[in-house]
Amino acid sequence: MTTSTITPVAPQASRFDDSEPPQNKRPYEWNNIGVYAIAFLLISVIIAPVAYIIIGGFRTNSQITTDPAGWPNPWKIENYVTVLRSSEFWRQMANSAIVSAVTTVFVAVLGLMASYALAAYKFRGNALFYALFASGLMFPLTVAVTPLYILLMKMHLTNSLIGVILPQIAFGLPMTVIILVPFLRAIPSEIREAAEIDGCSQLGFFWRMAIRLSMPGVVTIAILTFVNSWNSYMLPLFLLSDSKLYTLPLGVANFSSEHSVDTAQVLAFTSLSMLPALIFFSLFQKRIVGGLTGAVKG
Repeated sequence: MTTSTITPVAPQASRFDDSEPPQNKRPYEWNNIGVYAIAFLLISVIIAPVAYIIIGGFRTNSQITTDPAGWPNPWKIENYVTVLRSSEFWRQMANSAIVSAVTTVFVAVLGLMASYALAAYKFRGNALFYALFASGLMFPLTVAVTPLYILLMKMHLTNSLIGVILPQIAFGLPMTVIILVPFLRAIPSEIREAAEIDGCSQLGFFWRMAIRLSMPGVVTIAILTFVNSWNSYMLPLFLLSDSKLYTLPLGVANFSSEHSVDTAQVLAFTSLSMLPALIFFSLFQKRIVGGLTGAVKG
């Protein structure tokens, strides 16, 4: 009868040993503190002026003179009420809304059609046209203001909202094409081939499929175009001389010059003028991120 000896085996370290952190739990990195500090600093630099303008509208001129960086004590709403009761403010807001809405619609529609032509059709000069649209991003409006003014004056479009809308559409198209072309090129070829087998033409595919698939990019373009058009100042400044046609950015400058001694009311007027674009951008910021991410992936 043989006896077997059992050799003790050293216990192996468990995969879940508490002495070593699991791989899915990363140790705290002190480098993140610097990233968070920089992010907090940048956010503060951006938000602080906006918060100062909004809060300053609830103060009186004496409070601003005595303590420029203080809090309202007490809070006053008379400045905002006075601005909201002003017909001039609402007329300028209506002008801004008309210019921004019309510009946004035409930029989205024309940009989508141009982007589909560049993405779906292979023709000589395709890359050249795309490069021309891309070069439009590097052409600042300040350089084109004087030639635009001369051109629009010859067309008898100065001192009109149409004269402001047309150049904004032209300057909004390059960004639209740059964002939408990757969306349309990223459409799987299988979908296009299946549509062709079912007898769908290129135009039918555009209306039934391409528009829906590129909608995140279209929404992104619409939001950015609306905000840029709402905040446009230089072009209306050169083209509009009738105060009844002023947009809100021009209205803020005009109101500030007329009420230079009433700082609190100027801050209230400025707050209300930027509030619509600020709310519009804040509500749809996730769509902007999603749209730009899709463009990068494409």
